[in-house]
Amino acid sequence: MTVEPKLAQDVWKDAGKHVQFTVLELKRQDQKHEQEVITAFADRYQAILRSLHIRDNEGCLRATFGFSSDAWDYLFPNAPKPKELVPYQTLRGDKYEMPATKGDLFFHIRANDEAVVYEAMSQFMLFLRDITNVVDETKGFRYFEGRAIVGFIDGTEAPEMELASQYALVGDEDPEFVNGSYAFAQKWLHNMDFWNKLKTEDQEKAIGRQKFNDLELDDDEKFKNAHNVVSKVELNGEEQKIIRMNVPYSDPASGKTGTYFMGYSRYWQVTKLMLLSMLKGHDFLLSFSKILSGQLFFIPSKTVLDEIADGEFTK
Repeated sequence: MTVEPKLAQDVWKDAGKHVQFTVLELKRQDQKHEQEVITAFADRYQAILRSLHIRDNEGCLRATFGFSSDAWDYLFPNAPKPKELVPYQTLRGDKYEMPATKGDLFFHIRANDEAVVYEAMSQFMLFLRDITNVVDETKGFRYFEGRAIVGFIDGTEAPEMELASQYALVGDEDPEFVNGSYAFAQKWLHNMDFWNKLKTEDQEKAIGRQKFNDLELDDDEKFKNAHNVVSKVELNGEEQKIIRMNVPYSDPASGKTGTYFMGYSRYWQVTKLMLLSMLKGHDFLLSFSKILSGQLFFIPSKTVLDEIADGEFTK
């Protein structure tokens, strides 16, 4: 079966100007009813997006909707399951850890207009509110020309759009779920006072790039635990890539500022290897950050969403 990006949800490097991440937990009070709601919502979700594209054709609305492993098992116990959709377990290094947190349903919405983001999530919750509790709701934003909150251009190593599908979308290795994607969502809180007191030269060594023009430093100029050193993974001599987005969020008055990291990948194992490499290498970013959440979700293709809507997954 051929990979067809048009049949995938919006798992591309497209952070948007206004962003919202929402993680919901199923109430698990009435399995049959919750299955019925999700079956209906799989169709309504796509209809809502089509409607909003018409209502604001310049809003550049993009969205993804996915399920955790536990949610898949609960909602679709008799259906096939994506091969790499497993419960995310806390990853630990000798100094830092990346905790696993709860969550069943995941939404990543972005648009040029906050009103469109609001309207999309508001309409989604009309159908989901009675069967879910909110685990986390984080609003992000585009920081100047697309910089991470630490001041560096984001996503330099992410593949160009023309090549993105081979890294983001499941292929023939799992034909029932072709055009789906594994989404890893992780919320970081930074000690910005610490970071901002560093000299620019030290910040550059910590990231591995120049801050103004984004040029990569020579290896001997970087810290050994520079972010772009320890987050790089090779398999069989070939560098592995994922679609990554570092979305800033902040409540400036309370001093709560951080990054919502999104990684979309064809293979969960590639993303996991990157995370383990960051832990093993003591990524400099971890030295002034606290990781608040982490969860793995599967983002079904539009084709699979249609099959869910037709009741094929709840038989």
